[in-house]
Amino acid sequence: MLRRRPLALMLALALAPLPLAVAPAGANGGWSRGVFPVTAFLGYTSHYGTRIGPGGSAQPHNGLDIAAPMGSPIRNWWSGVVSDVFSDGACGTGLIIRSGDYEHIYCHLSGTVNGSWYRSGPLAIHQGQRVRAGEVIAHVGMSGRTTGPHLHWGIRYRGEWLNPGVILKAMVLSRRR
Repeated sequence: MLRRRPLALMLALALAPLPLAVAPAGANGGWSRGVFPVTAFLGYTSHYGTRIGPGGSAQPHNGLDIAAPMGSPIRNWWSGVVSDVFSDGACGTGLIIRSGDYEHIYCHLSGTVNGSWYRSGPLAIHQGQRVRAGEVIAHVGMSGRTTGPHLHWGIRYRGEWLNPGVILKAMVLSRRR
């Protein structure tokens, strides 16, 4: 059962004081162009970093799990090009979008993958497609290894995983300026 927490508390937990070493986009206030990926936010269910996995051992968790109702729209964090659509046993149905040196990963989506196409209801996204920041690119699901509907959202910069909580904090601080 998913515990609901007030949005302000959940945002405060995700944005707790963390170093802002998140790469160049934040240097000139550019982080304000980023878009929070879930439209129907219910809370954060798992943090970035080491956690106890399903087998009981510590393992890396390279993203932030954001709970939302099944089928809720997922928006693209930053303008870019769909570099991969895939389906596997862990991430489930997923998308990777490349924005310059950044890759943002969206996992546990509803819908299906057929070749280079992802489809969910009337939505169809294909590999090589340009997508704008804020554009609906997917829907929340429970594909892959998951216990409830949520988005696993990960970000890599030049191949290195970043903490999405730090990115969210930089986005908020950039908008306040």
